[in-house]
Amino acid sequence: MGMGRALAVALVGLNGHVVEVEADIGQTLPAFVLLGLPDASLNEAKDRIRSAAQNSGIPLSRRKITVNLIPASLPKKGSAFDLAIVMATLNAAGDVRGTGQTVFIAELGLDGRLRPVRGILPAVLAGLRAGRRDFVVAAGNLAEARLVGGARVRGYESLAQAVLDYGADPQDLVFAEPAAIQTPNDAAGPGAGEAADLRDVAGQPEARLALEIAAAGGHHLLMVGPPGSGKTMLADRLPGLLPDLDDGEAMEVTAVHSLDGPHTGIAALMHRPPYERPHHTASTASIIGGGTGVPRPGAASRAHRGVLFLDEAPEFDRRVLDALRQPLESGELVLHRSAGTAAYPARFQLVLAANPCPCGKAGGKGTECSCTPMARRRYFGRLSGPLLDRVDIQLQVHRVSLPDLSSTEPRESSVDVAARVRRARDRQAARLRPFGLVRNADVTGNLLRGPLQLKRTDTGLLDRAMQAGTLTARGYDRVLRIAWTVADLADRDRPGGDDVGLALTMRQRGLGL
Repeated sequence: MGMGRALAVALVGLNGHVVEVEADIGQTLPAFVLLGLPDASLNEAKDRIRSAAQNSGIPLSRRKITVNLIPASLPKKGSAFDLAIVMATLNAAGDVRGTGQTVFIAELGLDGRLRPVRGILPAVLAGLRAGRRDFVVAAGNLAEARLVGGARVRGYESLAQAVLDYGADPQDLVFAEPAAIQTPNDAAGPGAGEAADLRDVAGQPEARLALEIAAAGGHHLLMVGPPGSGKTMLADRLPGLLPDLDDGEAMEVTAVHSLDGPHTGIAALMHRPPYERPHHTASTASIIGGGTGVPRPGAASRAHRGVLFLDEAPEFDRRVLDALRQPLESGELVLHRSAGTAAYPARFQLVLAANPCPCGKAGGKGTECSCTPMARRRYFGRLSGPLLDRVDIQLQVHRVSLPDLSSTEPRESSVDVAARVRRARDRQAARLRPFGLVRNADVTGNLLRGPLQLKRTDTGLLDRAMQAGTLTARGYDRVLRIAWTVADLADRDRPGGDDVGLALTMRQRGLGL
């Protein structure tokens, strides 16, 4: 008996590394040794694959089996290595042939069924980048694996089916009953269903305009107002205003959700922007990402290319809120743990909603508010200055009046607003293409003071605000970005003084209580 080989993929964040699985069958007493930094769930593969092979009619050798996972210095976790280990072992015994250049990714059931695993999309992408073309997955993961162009993917229901295609003797094979493969309800991902319509929002013309500007330019948004003023309704309708993702963006988003989605896999690329709305009791790990071992993506990464909505934002832990400052600037989260470092994309639109005070009654005349000035300062103190400085639009939302609520006049729908947003995005993409950008929210300060610099006569109001100390340099640039978005929505080539004035108003109305 000689050596057997197969390939697998170890994922560290979204980055995958092709792992060579070596199997050797010795001449000593029965044993199964697994080398190469396996975690506890991977160590359990020794018992899973023995039972699976036995119940499939192709039992493993009774001698000592040594399996080595190369590179040995790379931590490996999860059950996705099961199929590669058993195929390498059977190859060493001479039961199967030609496994050395194929990447095997599947979990084994005790009855020999191949069970789907998470992370198939980034795993196949990693194998393809490493020059591998042939992949074998569980039938439940086949649709997701085939989303990667250029990969030759085969899916099987059971181990018996897989080994039959690799030269095993069919005489003794036992085929497990085919499992019913369910198409996941969220196959196209969050935000794929019917979006809430802006037509449902009564009144709030200023907030509706702010929402349209935020959607058109990709700007972050803060809404401050009393309970029942419509902040949550407005935030829920923002994803419906955003344009579809292109194929490259959809591949990024789908890869993130593949790591943290259903085990049954994702059947189609997610072309709609995702929408994440974590509860205010969520931990830092659940929003930023983390966990034991190699960190997993959090809500911020799942909202990549979409919207992250934090309702009742001052109720979140301040450490959670301040941890968002890095991805707001870089569009990426790099998580360091003892078991390794994982990088996840996190270029999302942040939407914050807050009450004007802890009791929520400080809006309007504020006569019913029972909060002390110290309580109000402590409440908003959780939203740190550096975080708020990164939020482009800061808006005060008022209670809906009775005439607005009972009005029978038709309200503009999300479809109509989304069409304007799409045209504004097209104008931005055409203007920013020479600089490698697509949205106003991503324009750098150097561009705003270089090729995209406005006339001093148009920025006079903004200059005076900065001289008075009410704007930081970062805030100055963000107002200019909003002004460009306002001009794009109005089909103007460049912003004028009125556009800059409106942009400045949109930034300074949130906390002026």
